Amino acid sequence: MNATPPVVVTIAGTDSGGAAGVAADLTTFAALGVHGACVVTAVTAQDTLGVRAVHPVPPEVVEAQLDAVLEDLDPVAVKTGMLADPAIVALVARRCRDRLLVVDPVLVATSGAVLAGPAVVAAYREHLLPVATVSTPNPDEDAVLGRDHGTPVLRTGSGAADVLERPGLAPLVLPHRRVDTTNDHGSGCTHSAALAARLALGDDLPAAARHAAAFVGERLERGRTWRLGRGRGSVPHVL
Repeated sequence: MNATPPVVVTIAGTDSGGAAGVAADLTTFAALGVHGACVVTAVTAQDTLGVRAVHPVPPEVVEAQLDAVLEDLDPVAVKTGMLADPAIVALVARRCRDRLLVVDPVLVATSGAVLAGPAVVAAYREHLLPVATVSTPNPDEDAVLGRDHGTPVLRTGSGAADVLERPGLAPLVLPHRRVDTTNDHGSGCTHSAALAARLALGDDLPAAARHAAAFVGERLERGRTWRLGRGRGSVPHVL
């Protein structure tokens, strides 16, 4: 008899192109053997060329979705993406602080579209980053959020290595292969979703970080010759 898989919930926006956000998270969860639940924070009109429109979900509807997941499925881990509203940032911090919490601070899309204003950034700093199990900022997000949050940070997107910084410990450099491809839309979401899944499966943080980087590298290699859309194509998640 198959064992019941751990539950991981993504709290994020949609991507109508299927490459990032909730779509990337749920397919990554499935590929890694955890059950994915979702809380939708915003609906985006998005393709491989960029973000055309963003429709935030009202905070009370986000809270109702989160209540449904937390009260019934009792997820082991929570992964955040686009949160869209400072009230939602504070809600997630309040309700999810006692679970494995992977914070991917989605502030700017790959296309350059701004997805979070100053109030959201301030809420991340005040409420969410201090209670995260780990956050995964890319260099642009790092520059906006600042560097000292008192909790582990996995700094990504800088060449052929990630750097895991944990309070009181020396930084841990985690080399990974660099894949030459333009089919990388959704790679940040995929990475943080894989990290959350591996933590839910019992990995410690360094092991989960290594597995997440390897998962993304393998997927980028598989999709290197794909021809999806007219812009930056999708990372393949399950093929």
